[in-house]
Amino acid sequence: MSQKARLTYFNGRGRGESIRFMLGAAGIEFDEVFLETKEQMEEMRARGDLLFLQVPLLEIDGMKMVQTGAMLRYIARKASLFGRDDKESARIDMLADGVRDFQLKFLGIPFQSDPTELLAMIRDKDLPRYLPIYDKVLQDNGTGFLVGGSLSMADVLLFEALLSVDEVFPELLKDYPKLQEFRDRVAAQPNMAKFLAGGQRKPPGDAVYRNTVDTVLGRK
Repeated sequence: MSQKARLTYFNGRGRGESIRFMLGAAGIEFDEVFLETKEQMEEMRARGDLLFLQVPLLEIDGMKMVQTGAMLRYIARKASLFGRDDKESARIDMLADGVRDFQLKFLGIPFQSDPTELLAMIRDKDLPRYLPIYDKVLQDNGTGFLVGGSLSMADVLLFEALLSVDEVFPELLKDYPKLQEFRDRVAAQPNMAKFLAGGQRKPPGDAVYRNTVDTVLGRK
């Protein structure tokens, strides 16, 4: 039996959450190691576990992987979530990168002493720019998914982002019925439903999460 995958990161969303969602969508069971002290990070760096000296770290199939994008694409290829051919893979990559462009803005919210300005920018600039694009892509593709006729990495990342939108701006998606239908469709996928019910999705960041990140990274 192959060894279970292991994700090392903070006990919070950050850049680790999309990896958790992809592992869940792929049906890959994984354990987690939560960083809580600066010494843990220093030990990992000293061992050579972190090629670029930063987390997240994903141990899978005998590899120690860093760089979030590389992890996401590896999982996608492994689980047939990366399209049927090179053209579909390229479109999935393009749409996934677009999601990350606005999803990463949500990661900064817990680190703002007053997030009012950041929230306004996300609500008034970022989401009106990106959400209509994905709404139209879904409409044009006509299958209920962003690319082809089945779940892909781009769908998983958009789904994660839409859950963040729902949490922060609960009424916003009412203007995007295709995105609402898409959100519900992905949530009902068997692997995703199991992941969401399994407790490995992290809650929004709070002061404890922020302080832990600052401590581990030596920012306080």
